Amino acid sequence: MDDSTLLRYSRHILLDEIGIEGQQAIGRARVLVVGAGGLGCAAVLYLAAAGVGALAVVDDDVVDLTNLQRQIGHTTDRIGQRKVDSLRQAAAGVNPLVAFRAIDARADAALLDAEVGQADVVLDCTDNFSTRHAVNAACVAHRKPLVSGSALRFDGQLATYHPGAADGAPCYACLFPPDSRVGETDCATMGVFAPLVGMVGTAQAADALLVLLGRGRPLLKRLRMLDGLHMEWTDIRTACDPQCPVCGPLRHEAG
Repeated sequence: MDDSTLLRYSRHILLDEIGIEGQQAIGRARVLVVGAGGLGCAAVLYLAAAGVGALAVVDDDVVDLTNLQRQIGHTTDRIGQRKVDSLRQAAAGVNPLVAFRAIDARADAALLDAEVGQADVVLDCTDNFSTRHAVNAACVAHRKPLVSGSALRFDGQLATYHPGAADGAPCYACLFPPDSRVGETDCATMGVFAPLVGMVGTAQAADALLVLLGRGRPLLKRLRMLDGLHMEWTDIRTACDPQCPVCGPLRHEAG
């Protein structure tokens, strides 16, 4: 690290749990973020500020006026711009040292298979059930840790899944089976409390950094729920489903 880089990350380096070696590990990390909306904006900006070496962000949407109430990586003058390009500008303004790759495409199975394999950790910042399951399936297949978040109305959820690394740790499908009848709802019809996406998205960034550092206690085997109306966090212990159609075969193979 040169003097400028040392100064930029000095407040991390001062932490015994990170130090120079930890900051260098963050700088070597490759992070994939799926979704450049409210969760993704908050997560990407903090990951960039923290000095993650390479950030790849996937989204196929454009910035809309209704996004600006909560998606803090986008601005009024970038309405109509591709979200991944808008977020690249925002991240570069925070930290130009980060290699940012904007992937303006839908996160389908083929794209996820190619991208997840290159990442050290994946953040699911999407807003629909089917894409969350596609991201989870790719992470299980490539044995990559997944930090998943969601936010709607005043309610947020956050968990980290890595069934290949921790004994008994579930994948997303263990908790939310792919064949369950979940009605798709979105912000356009239900609304969302503006700061909620920031609270969940920044928590995703924090958990991803803990995973990369191998420090602390990431949210493995725990589902953290936020009641934003009463400012209450609640943790629920989770476990793998032995009959899970996604990670079950991986466990049988390992056993």
